[in-house]
Amino acid sequence: MTSTNTNHDLESPSATAGAQAAPVVDAPAAADPRRWIAFIIMTVATFMDMLDGSIVNVALPAIQHGMGASFVQLQWITAGYVFAFALTLITGGRLGDIYGRRRMFQLGVLGFVVTSFLCGISVNPEMLVASRLAQGLAAGLMVPQVMSIIHVTFPDKEKGAVFAIQGTIGGLAATIAPLVGGLLVAWNVFGWDWRTIFLVNVPIGIIGYVLGWKYINESKAPSRIRLDIIGVVLATVSLTALLFPLTFGRELHWPAWGFVLMAASVVGFIGFIAYEKAKQRKDGMPLVPLNLFKSRSFSAALALMLGMFSFTGMFMLALYLYLQEGLGFSPLRTGVTLLAFCIGAFITASASVIALVPKFGRAVLQAGAVVIAVGVAVLLASVSPDVTSWGLVPGLLLIGLGFGMTATPIALFALQEVPHEDAGAASGLINTKQQLGFAVGISVVTLAFFSPLASHGVSNTEALAPQFRQEIVAAGVADARATELTAAFQSCATSTFSGTPDAAACGTVQADPQAKAIADKFSHQAAGQSFTDAFKTTLYVGFGFAALALLLASFLPRWLKQEEWGAPAEEGAEGSEETAKA
Repeated sequence: MTSTNTNHDLESPSATAGAQAAPVVDAPAAADPRRWIAFIIMTVATFMDMLDGSIVNVALPAIQHGMGASFVQLQWITAGYVFAFALTLITGGRLGDIYGRRRMFQLGVLGFVVTSFLCGISVNPEMLVASRLAQGLAAGLMVPQVMSIIHVTFPDKEKGAVFAIQGTIGGLAATIAPLVGGLLVAWNVFGWDWRTIFLVNVPIGIIGYVLGWKYINESKAPSRIRLDIIGVVLATVSLTALLFPLTFGRELHWPAWGFVLMAASVVGFIGFIAYEKAKQRKDGMPLVPLNLFKSRSFSAALALMLGMFSFTGMFMLALYLYLQEGLGFSPLRTGVTLLAFCIGAFITASASVIALVPKFGRAVLQAGAVVIAVGVAVLLASVSPDVTSWGLVPGLLLIGLGFGMTATPIALFALQEVPHEDAGAASGLINTKQQLGFAVGISVVTLAFFSPLASHGVSNTEALAPQFRQEIVAAGVADARATELTAAFQSCATSTFSGTPDAAACGTVQADPQAKAIADKFSHQAAGQSFTDAFKTTLYVGFGFAALALLLASFLPRWLKQEEWGAPAEEGAEGSEETAKA
């Protein structure tokens, strides 16, 4: 296998020019000890992206208060980043194959630094929304290069450890984002308030950008490839039609045109596939090499990844809401509580790809799905309106253990049969599936969490209304006024649980000094019980996702290729025999 893979740091200018002019055969990655420094640089970039995807959620109240942002603008600030990111992953990965993976990675890092700075100095919500969209585009150019550079840089026997570290770091970033965001906002460094969550990326990104030119080797497809412009347009339009309603549908109350767009996206993807087949026959330069899907390992891994990250998107959003809105946890306490999940994932992420998968194959991923189901059952038995952080630890730890066993090794199965020249396209598809999974999971939350929250909110508020009336009457409120305040309390609480607070009703209760404290007490009780009931419904849906993961994992090849792990010949033969049986 050949690729353009050069190392300029120790060469003279003339030698460098010569190296750039001609493609060279990939040297064994083990010959270059600096590959681990390059990996650290790319891992830090991945950490920034994963952290930035969710850290902003913690700062939304401060952003709303400081800039006067509307709820719609807050939705664009959070989901707009994910939307733009997912939209550019496939194209970003292919651009790396064409123009050089290091070059595109560095361009993405530079764009991420600039847009982070623009987010940090935004003077109004409109500027912040635009900067977040641009930040997502930069991340979509940067992130797919990481997996493809790893694929072409590291020898097969080291990829297990590399993907274990990368998966663990990604999970760590997503898990501790509330903790880091809470600390940054609480510290209020230099009086910057929420702006520090964006500006902290600037010095880290600049350091990574400078070191990237020195330690990351360049690589690209060995043969000349032209960008498939029509394919880019078809993929972008189809993804937009699918992802936009999935990402923003809940905030827009699921309008009919959103479902029309999702139906149209199916037609768009069918047209995209037909065009890509014709493009492959014509010149062999499609945006997405469809021959990748002929690999059972790649296709099954993508399906499993979609299922796993759909579960993650649903579970994490519902969990954040349950902890902060239902139990009243601060962002800092929420982050500390979620460390149980992170620790569990950290333990099994490394062990699964380094030791367990080489020995037990896909059975590790299947066992992980079972462990997730057990963790969901334990969490289901633990949750209540007055549960403590420690009470949630066993369930979260088990779910983290199962997630590390199932999700982290997926990339190994997906990439084991991908040729180096298609590494960027494959990486873009894998990352797109992750983001699509998150979007699907967030949309599932509407049915699995918000709908039961609204219904339970009505019943729980009605049950508390007589007690509320009794207490305000005992406090000296006249009967007629008590009846009016009780109706306002019910309307305020039930409309809040449905996501559209009745401002007039809430204002009536809050304006009455005798009723306000009593209303706050009963509102807290109603929220605790309603969010607990809704989260239990989400956990029941989680059983379904665990069963789906168990089913999809069974379509993976039984074993990874044994030569990837430097196995002895007799073990490799045994693995080949088992693969044939599978």
